[in-house]
Amino acid sequence: MRRVAICIGEKVKLRSRVSVLIKREKGWEWYVCEGFQYVLYQQAEALLSLGVCPKLKDEVLHNFWKRYLQKSKQAYCRKPVYSNDNKSAASDSCLSLSGLDSEPELLSIRSCPSSEGEAGSQSDVSSGLILPNIKTIQCETTSVCSGSVDGVEYSRQREKGILKMTLPMTLAFCYMSLLWQRETITLSDLLRFVEDGHIPYINTYQNFPEEMKLYGQDIKFFSIESWPVYEDIYEKMIELGKFLDLPRFPDITENCFLHPDMLCMKYLMEANLPDEMHSLTCQVTRITGMGEVDFLTFDPITQKTKTVKYDVQAVATIVVVLKLLFLLNDNVEWSLSSLAQENNENNHEGKPCFDFRKWYQIMKKIIDEKQQKQEEFRAKYLWKSKKPLYYSSVDRSVVYKRRRMVANLQKQFSILVDSAPNPEKKKPSSFQLNWAEDQNTTCFHGHSLQKILQKKGKSLTTLNSQYWLSTQKFCKSYCKHVTTYEESNFSVSYQFVLNFFSFLLRIKTSLLHEEVSLIEKRLFYKKYENKSKASKSKKARRS
Repeated sequence: MRRVAICIGEKVKLRSRVSVLIKREKGWEWYVCEGFQYVLYQQAEALLSLGVCPKLKDEVLHNFWKRYLQKSKQAYCRKPVYSNDNKSAASDSCLSLSGLDSEPELLSIRSCPSSEGEAGSQSDVSSGLILPNIKTIQCETTSVCSGSVDGVEYSRQREKGILKMTLPMTLAFCYMSLLWQRETITLSDLLRFVEDGHIPYINTYQNFPEEMKLYGQDIKFFSIESWPVYEDIYEKMIELGKFLDLPRFPDITENCFLHPDMLCMKYLMEANLPDEMHSLTCQVTRITGMGEVDFLTFDPITQKTKTVKYDVQAVATIVVVLKLLFLLNDNVEWSLSSLAQENNENNHEGKPCFDFRKWYQIMKKIIDEKQQKQEEFRAKYLWKSKKPLYYSSVDRSVVYKRRRMVANLQKQFSILVDSAPNPEKKKPSSFQLNWAEDQNTTCFHGHSLQKILQKKGKSLTTLNSQYWLSTQKFCKSYCKHVTTYEESNFSVSYQFVLNFFSFLLRIKTSLLHEEVSLIEKRLFYKKYENKSKASKSKKARRS
């Protein structure tokens, strides 16, 4: 019997499109990859509701998933992973598969049927997500140890070179599709939408069809009790791109949202910083070469893959500009703030001068409140879903009884402790902070940098002529990290700026500090070269 998996680019129909499945007393037979495919479908629909181009689901993500199924030998291949040649699969999952003779050529990522008529004229390999022909044998492995047919075998699979699917990997698929389409959603935006509940991730199995029973080994694949981490999803996206052997992605040009000049403008607005800083961030981007197409465009198949954390790089550029202007050493920034304050008190005409101290005080208060709300939200978050999970069909009645008891106790306790209704879900937005709408807070967008910059010939230079490097010495190439970050080694103002932007992106402060150090290395490469030469000469003298 032929099994047809959910087609991400098409509407889900539980009986005819989810799968042509054998319905038994304990539910339909389904495969682990179909479960992940259902999750991807939900996430793709959520992204469409956020305004992304429909091609992301119908073409890009659809073809990425087809390519993954082929490369992982789960579909679109002559010898699928659960073929008769694979004795362990046949014994553990109790499946007898009739494998095909030879593998077809790798699917092209750029090819996708444009209409139903065209799709119908294609071969089985390109018309839908089709798994191999199977003959199912009733077995204790598939009925007791796992709700899915291949749950036990999938958990034991350790084949080298095969990238196994996980829930974080679904977000890697989504971000890779967004990057291919050059959409306006960055990775930090994607993870924030996940946490705010706009993109399905936690307890996605609740939306599975009732006939897709999930228990036993399946719980390891589809149940998760932690928020996605930026670095983890980013690394998985790179690993996925290499595994799929994808070609060079579409170029990131100056007109793209992911270009540093565009993103710097966005984060300057969100950080409530002066508009005049944008020209300085553009200069840093140009001098360091970070705005070049080859530097920004993702190419998975190159030997030395250069990857860019677009949002992190943009805020790191802003941090570098703030250091150029104010030094951020707990001294110069306060002196310049006093000059700006004095100028604003004496001159009431024209643009007010940007006062770093005032900005610091306002932003610290707002960010402290935001961080407290986020910590309370995460502390109160209920990881357990309404749909209970059980490791064996024998335990089903016990688990459901316990869940009813817990739900009743929670309801009674919530009445006693807090009678306030649950807050409404936040509306999705690219901006977390909107200063134009907040009339009670000073908006610094129109403030001037005239007292911080001085004329030197026909150009403007910073009043502050000093600069300190965030990293004096980088780690060796075989280290996982480029540099280390310890708060006690840095000024309070620098710590605050890093913490502020790290909160906006929901990333670790050390990651942003590392990106700042890398930009400084490109910007002040002569200083680093002189230091390396000096250290080499010292070693030569000692020897």
